[in-house]
Amino acid sequence: MNKKKSVICLTPVRNESWILDKFLSSSSIWADYIIISDQGSDDNSRDIAKKYEKVKLISNAYKDYNEFIIRQVLFEEAGKIKGGKILIALDADEFFTPDLFFSDEWEKVLTSNPGTVIKSKFVNLLPDLQYYWFGPMDLPWGFIDDNSKYLAGKIHTNRIIYPEGANVLLLEKIKVMHFQYTDWNRMESKHRWYQCWERINNPQKSSVRIFRPYHHMYAVKNSELKKIPGEWFDYYKKSGIDLAVVNKYKYYYWDKLVLDYFNKYGTHFFKREDIWYINWETKARDYGYKDTNKYKDPRNFFLKIVHFWLRRTQYNHKNIFIRAVDKILVKFFRV
Repeated sequence: MNKKKSVICLTPVRNESWILDKFLSSSSIWADYIIISDQGSDDNSRDIAKKYEKVKLISNAYKDYNEFIIRQVLFEEAGKIKGGKILIALDADEFFTPDLFFSDEWEKVLTSNPGTVIKSKFVNLLPDLQYYWFGPMDLPWGFIDDNSKYLAGKIHTNRIIYPEGANVLLLEKIKVMHFQYTDWNRMESKHRWYQCWERINNPQKSSVRIFRPYHHMYAVKNSELKKIPGEWFDYYKKSGIDLAVVNKYKYYYWDKLVLDYFNKYGTHFFKREDIWYINWETKARDYGYKDTNKYKDPRNFFLKIVHFWLRRTQYNHKNIFIRAVDKILVKFFRV
């Protein structure tokens, strides 16, 4: 008989107090261990994590954004747990649909052979918590540990160990609910920071190529929206976890990170990015900066027109004509 494998949840955290309580309550139902790697939260995320018996809270002092390093420490900590392991990589704003508890698919996960990668459909919930749309690809979130090494890049990379040629178990019933878009302002703040990170780390990348993927949510068609089944929330509510209520805050730490980028690189360095639709002078005052004039919009009229074009065409940006104009903007106008 196979020995029981430990189910280990691996989650990096930075300022996730808006949803962390619900996440840890839900993951405590199915996980044997929950490893939380805190990346310098200045909200009460650490205090929330400490309340849960199954949580092992570790600190990641690495300052720069590097997803390999962020997640590697989680795998290293999981490696200290003896015996067979099922490694599950979820972010704090992600929840399994209750099919995990009612379908036969979870048993397939528990009995899969070492070296197996587990995937599910990824569903993005809208702020009204009435509708969702499917992510563009299946999400690899689980791995039946066989001591393979974790290999990944710096950003938008594999969150789980994924050996070349690995056997893949694709689940159809169990899905991952993604709550990032339920707080639209928070999501936009994060995506503004992403664009600035891209400009710093990929300086040759065009602003068009940076803009399009970070605004993919504005290209979702009404025909792609699906009604959220009531049972997705009902099970959790019976367990005392109300997913139908989302905590929203006024300030998001990514805005502070962007202001720090402005201080280091200057606003003109980021003038090609479509991040100027908010008033950064006001944001600077909110964070206690005195000389707010240096955070003024540095764009000229042409760049404002370009950003207007990108936003107005995002909904249908794969259209041949729009793609042709994008190429002209990149090739001849260097945007």
